[in-house]
Order: sequence, then C-alpha cells, then structure tokens
Amino acid sequence: MNELVLKGVPAAPGIAIGSAYIVDKQDVIVPPRAILEKEIPIEIARFEEALLKTREQISALKRKITDEIGSQHAQIFDAHLLVLEDRMLIEDVIKKIRQDKQSAEYVFSSVFKKYVKVFADIQDEYLRERSSDVNDIARRVLKNLVDESKHAHELENLKEELIIIAHDLSPSDTASMFNRNVLAFATDIGGRTSHTAIMAKSLGLPAVVGLKDATLRISNQDTVIVDGRMGLVIIHPSEKTLSLYRAEKDRIVLLRNRFDDIKDLPAETSDGRKLQVLANLELPEEIPAILTRGATGIGLYRTEYFYMNRVDLPDEEEQFVAYKKVVQDMAPHPVTIRTLDLGGDKFISSLQIPRDMYPFLGWRALKFCLERPDIFKTQLRAILRASHFGKIRLMFPMVSGPAEFRTVNSFLGQVKNNLRDEKIAFDHNMEVGVMIEVPSAAMTTDILAKEAKFFSIGTNDLIQYTLAIDRVNEQTAAFYEPCHPAVLRLIQRTIEAGHKENIKVGLCGEMCSEPVYALLLLGLGLDEFSMSPGNILQIKKVIRSVSYKDAQALAQKALTLTTGQEVEELCSRRLQELAPKIFTDDGTS
Repeated sequence: MNELVLKGVPAAPGIAIGSAYIVDKQDVIVPPRAILEKEIPIEIARFEEALLKTREQISALKRKITDEIGSQHAQIFDAHLLVLEDRMLIEDVIKKIRQDKQSAEYVFSSVFKKYVKVFADIQDEYLRERSSDVNDIARRVLKNLVDESKHAHELENLKEELIIIAHDLSPSDTASMFNRNVLAFATDIGGRTSHTAIMAKSLGLPAVVGLKDATLRISNQDTVIVDGRMGLVIIHPSEKTLSLYRAEKDRIVLLRNRFDDIKDLPAETSDGRKLQVLANLELPEEIPAILTRGATGIGLYRTEYFYMNRVDLPDEEEQFVAYKKVVQDMAPHPVTIRTLDLGGDKFISSLQIPRDMYPFLGWRALKFCLERPDIFKTQLRAILRASHFGKIRLMFPMVSGPAEFRTVNSFLGQVKNNLRDEKIAFDHNMEVGVMIEVPSAAMTTDILAKEAKFFSIGTNDLIQYTLAIDRVNEQTAAFYEPCHPAVLRLIQRTIEAGHKENIKVGLCGEMCSEPVYALLLLGLGLDEFSMSPGNILQIKKVIRSVSYKDAQALAQKALTLTTGQEVEELCSRRLQELAPKIFTDDGTS
C-alpha cells in the first residue's frame, strides 16, 4: 500500500510508531420497539437501573483519575454526573415511555438527541468540544440498556501496545489511557483547548487532533506514525520513512539524555555571565520531570488550566492548597505564578459567557479579571496565602500599559489589606511583575520598569500581535517569524528598559526553547529563560558553550539585518561555529 500523510493539529509532542487501534465511536443503533401497558414499569425500572450503573462507572473512573494523577483532572467527570442527575431529562424519558409505549432505550435515544444537537450547534469552540462529553454519557447509558455484558469499555482492556485512532475521545476514554499499552493517539476532531490535549501533554503521550477523516483512512492493525511535533499521522509508512522516523525518535531520546551531565551545573557562559533556566508549568504532574531536568524554578505557571474542564469555579481554599503544593514541591526554587489568562483559545464553561465575549483581542486576561473581581480577588488571595510557604513571584498577563498595571496593583493592594485585617500570613515582599505580550506594553517598558519588579516577555503572543499573524492558523503559520526585525527591536527595548531600572528580564515563550533563538536572546541580554522541561538541558548547554561577548556581537549584527530569514540564517551559522556539539551529524539542532 502507498504511504499516506495526514496533517492535523499538534496536541502533544513526541513520536510514536506502532499498530493502529480504531476506537468504535459509532452510535448505538436503537430500532423502535413497542411495549405493552404492563411493561411500562419494567422499562422505567430498566432505565433507572442503567442510569445507576452508568453513574457507578463514571464514579469509578473519577476515583481512578484521583488516585493516579490527582483530583484536578478527576473533576472533568462532574459534568457527566450532573447530566445523569438531570431531573428534566429523567422525567422527560419516563413521561415518553408512558405516553409513546416504546422501549426505554428507544425513548432515551430520541430524547438525548435533542441534548446532543444543542451542543453540536453551539459555535463556541470550547463548548462545542464538550459535546463529546454528552455523547459519551449517551453511549454508556444506551450500551447499559441494550446489552450490559457486551460493551466493555474498549481502552480499559488493551493487551498490547497500540496507537489509538478515534473520531473523538471523551473524558472516560482519556482516563483509560492511563495504561502503558497506549503509545499515542490521533483524532478526527478536537483542538488545543480540549482536555485530551492537555492531559496528553502531562502523560507524555504524542497526540495529533483535528485530522478530519483519520478513522475513515486508517484500519485496525495498520502501521502508523504519530508525529506530535508537526501534527502528522503517516499511514502505511515506507521502509525509508520508518527508518527516518526511528532514527529521529532515537535522536530525540539522545537529545533528551545527552546533556544529563550538566543537569546540576549553573547556566553560565564561558566568560562568566550567569543566567537562570526555568520551566513552564501547566500541570503539577510535570514537576518531577522539571526537577530531573535541573530547572532552577518555575518561570511560568499557567493557572488557567486549573479552571478548565470542570463545571464549577475553584474556590479560594482549593486554589490555595494547589499553589501551596507546587511551591513546596519546587522548594527552595521560586515559582512564578501568572494570574488567569482566559480568552482566545482558553475558556471556562462554568461562567456561561457568550462566545463573542471571549476573543483573542478584547475581553481577555486582565480585562476579564477586572470585570470579574470576585474571581480575580479569590485567586489573588489564594496566591498570597501560598506565598507564605515558599518563594512566589506574581505576574499579570496581557498588560496593555502603565495605567492597567496600576489598576490591577490596586486590586492586589486591597486583597493584601484584607489579609492583614484577618491576620492571615503572606509574603509582604512578594515580587510583582509584568508580562510583555502586546506592542503597547513593549513600547511603554521604560515607564513600567519603574513600577514592576521584573519583566517576562511572552513571545508567543507578542509575535502574533506585532505581525498580525494567527499562530494557530495553518494558513498564516508560515508568516510567524520570531526573528522579524520588529519583534527583535521590541525585545531589545524591553531588556534595555528593565536593565536601566535594575530589574530582571525573562522570556517564557517557545522562542527561548530553540537553540538558534536562545543564542540570539542571550546576546540581547536576557536574564532568564523559561521553557518546557524537555528543552532545558539543551538550552543550558548552549549557554555553557558560548561566551557572552560572542553572543552580544551576534545580536548586534542581527539587529542590522532587514528580514527574519536573514537573522535565522546568521544565528544558525554562528551557533554551528560556536557550539557544534548542540548539533547532530545532519546539522540539525
């Protein structure tokens, strides 16, 4: 058979090679079946028994997740349980069984289709993705009604190592992936906001979503390659492709381990400039990997994932316990906590906010928090309380300029005063910083540097807003240039403004995890690099392999160039000259 390459959305990095296993996601076919008057109580009892059995199954999965990776992830099943306890749904089914004199499974199927249609018609991406949760409940109830013994949940019984291919994956499917026999997964639909993408990253499972028709093109036992870095699934790979990917997979393992000898050494250039190499944190389960990589702290803790995939908002105590644990697990290293950055591609469904209120530009991050001080102040209280138990730095995202920074600082001051009045301990000297993610903030860093204790440059957003490029859109991805002259000048301006006021400047975007860019950022004077754990040792090796003087000379030359491509070519060439051990034999880093 000929090799076929499918392009989707990268959900979790890594490469997996193995046999495909198609998860059967077809709806249970339920033909109409008339019942007699005397059978009505029996059908109602069967329906209630199926609801009870489904509730027990979901509760068992919730306990499993709680035991294996914590209650935070287990809360995604609360929505399932609420659906199963929806009195309107239950009474509607029972009423129709009596009126229509049809079987419980047929009536339930017809009633539930209305619920599914409501979710499917929602234009909001995050809420639309929750339709998989609703569908999962319907399938489970129907399977329990049709033939309880016949439909054991597929992923819970895998006997060999397989790559999961599905139209979509529900929370219970994802729960079943806590099984060493799952190598990776790929789905027809889904996006970066889905719980499956988030959990795949924490599990270290390569994943690609949004493939459109993978389930139609792939059959059970087909050999497939899942490339979670590039968002590719390769079906029937040729021997040449298999050889290349096996070599690439081995190379990734080598890159992951080849610099272990410098894990405990400082990130210091050959001429003595010391820097901090920190880690970005999405889920607390990543902390062991962060510590084994030798990170000297957390440069970005994305707290919005604590709010997602649940039916309620986390209260102050729940947040306090979570933040405190992260701080204590990372001690004595600092943890930089970013306040809520919701909006764009990150949502919380419990707020029931219309989709047009959640744009990439507009009511997002601080603007959202300032409109919802109840949510914002609850988080600030929890962070401040946790600061008593370790070194916490607080930073605000998407700050537009000095006025907005002063406004959010006034909120922080109010919360501090309330804690003092209540005699609740917190770190009164906790550093408060600004994320530089939009051009307006970058252009006013000379003012912000007089009021903030540190800067953290968020290049993922800074690049897209500076260049007017949507970085998650495949049509415009090629125009996403980290080395564009405008971007470099904004970074340079930010670093110089921070250093003039003697504050540290870090960067927590994907840019600093690439060796070629890291060399340039080092030369521009960056103090802190924060990245995903898997890149830490490689970037530390770059820093330890070059002199600050050489990196500065490179940066000065780069700033005279007129295109991003010219800058990348210069940096790649110089990195090969200054740090050849960063590169493999084929010249790639």
